Amino acid sequence: MDHHIYKKVENYVTGLFESSHDDALAFHNLKHTQTVVARTKEIAGHYDLSEKEMLILFTAAWFHDTGHLFTEPAKHEAMSVEIMRKFMTPETDDPDLIKEIEKTILSTKAPRNPTTLLQQILCDADTYHLGTKEFKGSNKAAMDEYKLKTGNLDKRKFNSDTIQMLATHQYYTKYCKELLTKRKIQNMKKLKNKLEESEDDKGEKLASMNFVEGDRLAGIAKDKSGLMSKGIQTMLRLTSENHLKLSDMADHKANILISVNSIIISVILSVLLRKLQSDAYLTIPTIIFLLVAVTTIVISIMATRPKVSEGTFSDQDVLDKKTNLLFFGNFHRVSFEKYEVAMRRMMIDTDYLYGSLIKDIYSLGTVLGRKYKLVRLAYNIFMIGIVVSVLAFAIAVYFYNGTPPPSSVTEGIGSPL
Repeated sequence: MDHHIYKKVENYVTGLFESSHDDALAFHNLKHTQTVVARTKEIAGHYDLSEKEMLILFTAAWFHDTGHLFTEPAKHEAMSVEIMRKFMTPETDDPDLIKEIEKTILSTKAPRNPTTLLQQILCDADTYHLGTKEFKGSNKAAMDEYKLKTGNLDKRKFNSDTIQMLATHQYYTKYCKELLTKRKIQNMKKLKNKLEESEDDKGEKLASMNFVEGDRLAGIAKDKSGLMSKGIQTMLRLTSENHLKLSDMADHKANILISVNSIIISVILSVLLRKLQSDAYLTIPTIIFLLVAVTTIVISIMATRPKVSEGTFSDQDVLDKKTNLLFFGNFHRVSFEKYEVAMRRMMIDTDYLYGSLIKDIYSLGTVLGRKYKLVRLAYNIFMIGIVVSVLAFAIAVYFYNGTPPPSSVTEGIGSPL
């Protein structure tokens, strides 16, 4: 048998995890696979295995979780077998070897019922961490992976399911039974105590916040972990960003009107008003033009003028969820300590957090409605005013061209412009 096959298997699976890296695999990643391989060697060292059996066990340990890279968790064992077959077929002429590796990999699929020593060793190596001090970290990694994969996480339910799994789990080899069972039971008890404590803390927090069940936002399920689902987070973030972009566009449009009409007013005051001394018939068109420019500027300024509220809130406002802590106008005069306490209170109450985000979006929307209404009015006045002013100038020039007023002194016929 080719002894280089061991290194080939290791290099192939390592390269597979690196080339098809998935950030969502916080637990079933390369590090976990390497740990399972190491545990497999440790357990196998206590049993008299042949060279072929060691190769079966070694290969199965390396490939058993590769399916996570390409399919959903429920189907990963079958995908792992397919990946193993694709690699091993050119490497060996022994179909029985591949068949045994396949059976060993599939033995890790729940509910587990390993029938051979090799299968028992791999199943124990795969769950070795349940009976060690690393359980806390591995459980957190598994929780993170579940959250990243599904976009949602009920932490209480996840821990409850983990306790149930620990209660029904068993080690199959004598080595692991004697070494790990006691610590596994301790880990289960610690997790159970933690779950019970979190339930008590949750009840106290809800009571202190005067949380009323009927006040939940209609149509939105409460996330018991205090975290919003990715879909809702994305929707709220994009809506808020779109409103801010529209607000910037409204301000830009208003600034254009202010700049243009400021130039028009400066021209009227510096040039055209001096012409009225000799060309009095241009007075009315000039006044119309000036009024249009001033009115447009005033309305544009009203559209962009910020409105700031009192900047304070009371503790009762936070308890009643009446103040929006995400808008600076509601807290800019409050001390940091008071604001921090209020924000932490809001962050542990998902309904309050949802409500604040929705209220913030609604407030942006009402401000946008007012802005665009005023900007539209300013553009309409400017458009109509320009037309009326030009017509007024044209009419004045048409009727008075060549017929200067009595007070004017001219020596020829020509336009005063």
